[in-house]
Amino acid sequence: MTLLEARALDVGYPVAGAGLFSRPVLLPIVHGVSLALHDGQTLGIVGESGCGKSTLGRALLRLVAPTGGQVLWQGQDMAGFSAGQLRRMRAGMQIIFQDPVAALDPRLTLGQIVSRPLAVFAPELTRADRAARAVEALARVGLSADFAGRYPHELSGGQAQRVGIARALIGGPKLLICDEPVSALDVSIQAQVINLLMDLQDSMGLALVFISHNLAVVRHISHQVMVMCLGRVVEVAPRNAFYARPLHPYSRALTAAVPEPDPRRERGRIGQSLPGELPSVLNPPKGCVFASRCPEAQPRCHAERPELRDFGGRQAACHFVGE
Repeated sequence: MTLLEARALDVGYPVAGAGLFSRPVLLPIVHGVSLALHDGQTLGIVGESGCGKSTLGRALLRLVAPTGGQVLWQGQDMAGFSAGQLRRMRAGMQIIFQDPVAALDPRLTLGQIVSRPLAVFAPELTRADRAARAVEALARVGLSADFAGRYPHELSGGQAQRVGIARALIGGPKLLICDEPVSALDVSIQAQVINLLMDLQDSMGLALVFISHNLAVVRHISHQVMVMCLGRVVEVAPRNAFYARPLHPYSRALTAAVPEPDPRRERGRIGQSLPGELPSVLNPPKGCVFASRCPEAQPRCHAERPELRDFGGRQAACHFVGE
């Protein structure tokens, strides 16, 4: 079953005009993104900082209003949802944030933080019922009942992220948007949180949108990988096919930039870092978004934007893939 679908999704933010009395202008961030996510599936979204990954995640939740295209939740266009329908819908789709400590209110106990969504999603529950549900949610993420009485400042980063996951789970969601959920954690703790998410996915049938710049983490958790560059999708592929042979030059540059755990092999990779910098969103390139940094670029790449095309069960936006 298709749980979430985006069709030619555009997202932008209003910014001040050039003159003192100028009207705000729209700064486009995400351009024409389409995707489909099914029950129990994980879509990994990768790309450099500033490529629009987090903006896309927020637009899928309607935390940011799209400027074009559609987002469909279980086949229904969310643009037609009332405020009340959106609130009810969000019981089924939740978000986990990058900074686990900053995402928790320091004035509340963990039990209050975790149970707070129930005031919206299940207002008929008593305070005692909400407290009991909070303890159950904490137990599900590996935290004992005594954590319900603690405060956020008493937690490690990994524990704080487990609390954030418990809060996201308490409404019984079908989808979690994971926005860089382990980037602020130590490597060993990252592995624990990733394994927790995978266990929860298996036991609850969750679908995940996992946003990250860490391709090693995405490889471990995802079923399908989407690569974004300057707000556009340049490649979509099943995980194993993507890591075996990325098609787009940008995807190959990203995978080549992943550090090797063996120091001897890593020394031989000096100079393989991703070349150049992202072009400015204020002045995007006319052609391929990677053309100015691509070692394989031809004149056509600078003049004509490539469309996302199918290549045997995967897609890539490059003029010369398959030639």
